[in-house]
Amino acid sequence: MPDTDDLPLLRYLEGERDKTIYETIGLEPIINCRGTFTILGGSIMRPEALGAFKAASGYFAQLDELAEAVGRRLAALTGAEWGLIANGCAAAIKHVTTACVTGGNPERLLRVPDLTGFEKRQVIVPRYSRNQYDQAVRTVGVEIVEVETPAELEHAINPTTAMIYLVTGAGSAPGQPLSLEVIADIARPHDIPILADSAAELLTIPNVHLEQGATVVAYSGGKAICGPQSAGIALGRKDLLQASWQASAPHHGHGRDNKIGKEETLAMLAAVEAWIARDHAGEWQIWLERLERIADGVADIPTVATAVEEPTGLGNKAPGLVISWAPDQLHLSAEEVAEDFARNRPRIAVGSADADGRASIRINPSQMRPEQEQILIERIRGALTAERRPRPTGPEPAAFAIGGEWMVDVTYFTSSSRHRWMLRQDGNWIDGRHESDLSVQEITGTLEGNRLMLRSDTRQAPDNVAFMFSGTVSADRIEGSILLGEYLTATFCAAPVVSDGVRERVVIPKGPPLAT
Repeated sequence: MPDTDDLPLLRYLEGERDKTIYETIGLEPIINCRGTFTILGGSIMRPEALGAFKAASGYFAQLDELAEAVGRRLAALTGAEWGLIANGCAAAIKHVTTACVTGGNPERLLRVPDLTGFEKRQVIVPRYSRNQYDQAVRTVGVEIVEVETPAELEHAINPTTAMIYLVTGAGSAPGQPLSLEVIADIARPHDIPILADSAAELLTIPNVHLEQGATVVAYSGGKAICGPQSAGIALGRKDLLQASWQASAPHHGHGRDNKIGKEETLAMLAAVEAWIARDHAGEWQIWLERLERIADGVADIPTVATAVEEPTGLGNKAPGLVISWAPDQLHLSAEEVAEDFARNRPRIAVGSADADGRASIRINPSQMRPEQEQILIERIRGALTAERRPRPTGPEPAAFAIGGEWMVDVTYFTSSSRHRWMLRQDGNWIDGRHESDLSVQEITGTLEGNRLMLRSDTRQAPDNVAFMFSGTVSADRIEGSILLGEYLTATFCAAPVVSDGVRERVVIPKGPPLAT
């Protein structure tokens, strides 16, 4: 048995608070100046949600009865006909899609995602709504049908249409060619449900999207509402949401992997109640005052300018502070600042942009803690006031000629693949073609000295995998690592393809063949 000195997490919970809980397991936490990004953990949970989570953990409830009670309560709170709490917004979208396909028939439910013989097996999506998150729809096994105009939508609707899915925002706004209202007018005579994905939006009561004709609208719990990151809500038509609950855990079938606990359920419900009670105008003013203090703290730095932006839409809504400077005078780009902040203590996540001769970072105050303001100011001042030498006038000359064909052995966590590069070189600049396992795409990059940096993007609409190769070139090989964006990392080793030396003269006849 390890002694208690080897149990730092428990010591933290017992009151030893000389570091953050993440540091007890060897992880440096991040000051979040970007907003409610899933990769950063979503939002800071409301105290009401945390209290409900803890209180719910001490008791038991039959989960179907809990879902029924929560459905009634969400209806009373929001004015919607019914409500569902799921294991995240994506899970809610998945469950609603399944309900549209199965009609609440458990015999069909147990067949998903094999929809062979199903009457309902197509989902129509406006092209402006295609995105990586519609994987939650596609995972049910449906066929996606894209449309761009009302006429295309009319033509696409048929007896196999299970649902219309759209992402709310600019494309669905009133006055647009395929606004939600236009879609609803077309879908209504055919009794086609409309699922509105409003994951990152503010929750509106009464709900603007239901009023515009959506059948169900889904929200993330871990964004503006500040509930659990692992919870989401769907509001709308009662019978469809009850069929959606049937398609989720604890019931067996395609949604069993999306288990929502009693603790998350009541925490999410408490977050919705807190949303109704919150002083949203007061919160906005606190955020503006925070940004003003940060701006004042860096305003005296040469070439620096600050500006506060206040978005008006519902999505990812929070004010932002843009801090910009002249990169040629400070010898510093925004990308370099963001990378330094992300990798070195204290770690800080900021947005960045290098454009039109200015470098800038963007600060979102909504997920910051009050004590982090001064840390951020000091970090920005340190970055923008440090003495730096002028940048080199050009890159280091390439040490090798690497144009030609390369076989690239890629090693993933538990498998390997053979890719192919066809490269062209113009001094430091590299471009060409990258053949990966399932696609062919352009590749571009640079070679400075013996340091090679290449990038290609394999697009399987609407998804994308970025291959970012970083390697060291030698006389007969290139070795290094691959950053795969959100899909972590791999390694690679590339070798040039050497001709076998066989050359044959090609003779072309002067006319058509006399025999075959």
